[in-house]
Amino acid sequence: MNLIRSDELRMRMNALGRSRTPFVWGVDYEREKCFILDSPYDSSDILWEVGGTGNVPAQASGSTVPAIEIVKSIDFKTYSSIFATLRAGLLRGDSFLANLTAPTEVACNGSLRDIFYHSHAPFKLLIADSFVCFSPEPFVKISEGHISAFPMKGTIDASVPDAERVLMNDYKETCEHYTIVDLMRNDLNMVAAEVSVPRLRYVERIATNSRDILQTSSEVCGQLAEGKEFDFGDIILPLLPAGSITGAPKPATVDLIARSEIAPRGWYTGVFGYFDGSVMQSAVMIRCIQRTPDGKLYFHSGGGVTVNSDCREEYDELLTKVYLTK
Repeated sequence: MNLIRSDELRMRMNALGRSRTPFVWGVDYEREKCFILDSPYDSSDILWEVGGTGNVPAQASGSTVPAIEIVKSIDFKTYSSIFATLRAGLLRGDSFLANLTAPTEVACNGSLRDIFYHSHAPFKLLIADSFVCFSPEPFVKISEGHISAFPMKGTIDASVPDAERVLMNDYKETCEHYTIVDLMRNDLNMVAAEVSVPRLRYVERIATNSRDILQTSSEVCGQLAEGKEFDFGDIILPLLPAGSITGAPKPATVDLIARSEIAPRGWYTGVFGYFDGSVMQSAVMIRCIQRTPDGKLYFHSGGGVTVNSDCREEYDELLTKVYLTK
């Protein structure tokens, strides 16, 4: 796989969009690693699937049904320290919602390719033997001159009694969700007009290898300028990083996250997408596993933090999100 710079990615996304040429692209959280495939069905070192379409060989199947186990998670003392750093920034007014994440070392009884084959998720990506993503979270969709974003914020174990009502009535989760929806409205206003929120806080069920969870999402839409609706690099890249995995206000929050977290995110919480010649669909790369140069596997996870967040609850949520999808 040939990695490119973000400025080259922008130019090539624009050019391929204008020529209506199908392509697949991706960029990591730090915008240091980018790729683009202008023959997306011919790649062998990058496998992808978006909404049931992809380049997975018809005969492909994982020989092993994968399962992961935690080898070493961030200990509560260390998490408390980074939580305190982040919360100090919140108290200063640097941010009023920040997404705090950490890596968990895991072991898997199969390969990353096995995980890719067996995971059921609307957005999947495999980069050689170094990274696999099975994400439930769309980023933006561009179709017929319109752009739509689908921020996802708010999670609960589906086995909790009356879980949907509990989630929808949770004050903290509601505040976080409204904050991200407002952030995405502001972001879309940079590239679109007539921005609106046709669907606010609806519930989706996600099946994992250990439990089902419920998450809340919203839909934010806008109208793109005529003649510019296929300039995907100019439209999408200014929106990065995604608001749902950073916070608000975004620039100051990104700086606060960088001062607080203990490891680079890498591909985790980056974005990848697929253009079929007509419609662009993209996803936030949450729920993923990365392999480090020393061969260890890490599953990053996290959640939104406000000044009213409880450290122990946030720590427990971080570990709860370490799972494979069914």
